[in-house]
Amino acid sequence: MSDGPEKFSAMPSRPASPLVSFMPPKPIVIIGLMGCGKTSIGKRLAKRFDLPFCDSDQEVEAAAGCSIGDIDSVFGAGALQSGEYRVLSRILGQSVQVVATGCLSFTYDDTRALLKEKAISVWLKADIQTLLLRVIGRKDRPLLEVGREEEILVGFIENYYPIFAESDVCVQTYDEPANITVDRVIIAMSEFIQKNYPDHHVLKSV
Repeated sequence: MSDGPEKFSAMPSRPASPLVSFMPPKPIVIIGLMGCGKTSIGKRLAKRFDLPFCDSDQEVEAAAGCSIGDIDSVFGAGALQSGEYRVLSRILGQSVQVVATGCLSFTYDDTRALLKEKAISVWLKADIQTLLLRVIGRKDRPLLEVGREEEILVGFIENYYPIFAESDVCVQTYDEPANITVDRVIIAMSEFIQKNYPDHHVLKSV
């Protein structure tokens, strides 16, 4: 007997263009570490489905009136986690849309429970080489320290990938054109929805 919805992973080879069409029955939340492509893939995925796109980091910053990196220092320890939970609760209570989450959102117990209940989670899983290629030397990543990116990311992978594995859908990402990754996300989501939400299958061309 299954313990819950069956998860699907896209194959790491280049797929044919998706042929099966469907409409997501819930909001789609994109999870994963910084550099995995949550925003770029999320925007393209939303366009394919003709759905709104939302970046939860931007919404949290707008609500707090300061940057993600400054929230805890301004409002106190744990402010980012609690603020993000409130923002995601609001977003997921709105219309079906695609949401790019903060890189550690899914690792927080309360937020993970919320996302599991209210959304379909898609993990963009990237190896260390892909992540480093995208974040090395950048100063806009508050969780990273210039010169220690590899050390910090390896620690994140060891600590958080087992938690990300609780997602509904997992798609390996590479240094490849974003639309190829989007195709693989759609294929993996199609299989997941066909299995778990058959009434929503073959409803909308993507």
